[in-house]
Amino acid sequence: MKKHILIVPGDGIGQEVTAVGKKVVEKIAAKFGHEFTYDEALIGHAAIEATGDPLPEETLVKMKASDAVLFGAVGHPKYDNDPSAKVRPEQGLLKMRKELGLYANLRPIKLFDELLEASSIKPELLKGADILFFRELTGDVYFGKRERIDEGNTAYDTMIYSKYEVERIARKAFDAAMTRGKKLMSVDKANVLESSRLWREVVLEVAKDYPEVQLEHQFVDAAAMLLIKDPRKFDVVVTGNLFGDILTDEASQIAGSMGMLASASIGDSTGVYEPIHGSAHDITGKGVANPLASILSAALMLDISFGLKAESEAIIAAVDATLKAGYRTGDIADASTPKNMILGTDAMGEQILSRI
Repeated sequence: MKKHILIVPGDGIGQEVTAVGKKVVEKIAAKFGHEFTYDEALIGHAAIEATGDPLPEETLVKMKASDAVLFGAVGHPKYDNDPSAKVRPEQGLLKMRKELGLYANLRPIKLFDELLEASSIKPELLKGADILFFRELTGDVYFGKRERIDEGNTAYDTMIYSKYEVERIARKAFDAAMTRGKKLMSVDKANVLESSRLWREVVLEVAKDYPEVQLEHQFVDAAAMLLIKDPRKFDVVVTGNLFGDILTDEASQIAGSMGMLASASIGDSTGVYEPIHGSAHDITGKGVANPLASILSAALMLDISFGLKAESEAIIAAVDATLKAGYRTGDIADASTPKNMILGTDAMGEQILSRI
């Protein structure tokens, strides 16, 4: 198979972990006889520094011409400490999602048994947890009208959804539920928000086309509680942009660390695959970042965009075998982990590569 992959490292540890993810893809290509070509592009703070634009036109053109994008992270403390900054790294991320039509963000929360103790949740509540989140990605408060009024003393952000936006993400979630346990939870706040009432109406309408799927509705606050109380209750979850952002970060604790969680942002064209973690400038350059989320994102890319199921499973099996062998990065190690088994970014990558 011939495919062209765009590597977009972004900022902070995004550059470190994406380099490892690329090596894994290269190893898969060599092992399975595929021909993958690569290019690289700027986004976020790195792009602002180089061009003044968080998503340069050159990057967007390269994205649209690629079969898939392996992405890192965006963000920099410089902007976190300056809320008045007009140009921000995150603007590049939002524009990328909009321009590529990436309306569905898939976040699998699958727990490796070897990491049961890495979570702050009791192991007996976790074992067997396997959740697939569908987070709507191009609507909600992130894209609604926002403004400062009253001489800057009052601000508002608009939570807005159209029927077609809800319908298309709902259909993807129902389709996925049909391939899993035929259970779908839709999360909203329909007791308070008008946009959530529309969300629920549309999900109920789509559900008529999927009579085999057991549909459950939960308010977002109740869903947040249940994720900690009984994570095995969940199978496929569909929710809006804001609620999905919060719930999937909460769910990262089921897996023990954000450094373990991959994601896929897909629509009707080029898919983008990235870890859910941020740029983590506090550890940038120290060589200690966990590359497993980027590696697992590469596995998602091979499966979803290229249809290479066996190749994807080979990566997941290599991660599992590495964890079974006792190797950890600092974020998933515990007091019982021998110091010589706690590896840095590149060393953990080498362990995965050796097992593919």
